[in-house]
Amino acid sequence: MNIGIAGVGGIGSNVALCLVRSGIDHLTLVDFDRVEPSNLNRQFYFADQVGRLKVEALAENLRRIRPELRLVTRAERIEPHNCRALFADCELIVEGLDRTDDKKMLLETLGGERPLVSACGIAGMDLERINSRRLGACTVFGDFATDCAAAPLYAHKVITVANHMSAHILRLLEASHDSTTG
Repeated sequence: MNIGIAGVGGIGSNVALCLVRSGIDHLTLVDFDRVEPSNLNRQFYFADQVGRLKVEALAENLRRIRPELRLVTRAERIEPHNCRALFADCELIVEGLDRTDDKKMLLETLGGERPLVSACGIAGMDLERINSRRLGACTVFGDFATDCAAAPLYAHKVITVANHMSAHILRLLEASHDSTTG
């Protein structure tokens, strides 16, 4: 199964890391951004990668874990006119976008077509309020309240949300596998 990751910052890079370490071998990474020093506290990048395209740096890091990994990297901004094409060969999409408008566009464009896993409320320190909500084919994880405009982003919370998202994806894959073999 090819899993598409829309945005490879804090959520996307950490979900990719968890999935690859859990045996997923085919990902499509889409992001137009570059690694910045401020990303290093919570994203799966290193200081010597500052200035590089995130999709290229993440592909390098993931291949250090699994050299045989099948990766498609697309250094493009996700827009309404290219959204479907960028993820055409993906059976499941991970939403890891920063801006609310971009999240909304992705969910409205792709949310009813295939499973989509998203995040909302990943800032601050509180882990106790992290939960999930289901919206059709989309499952959203976070505290649904703490926006990064209101609180700083901390590694422990971003990674915890990414772990919840990864676990959900793995459960979906397991259920899909069980239904085709059982």
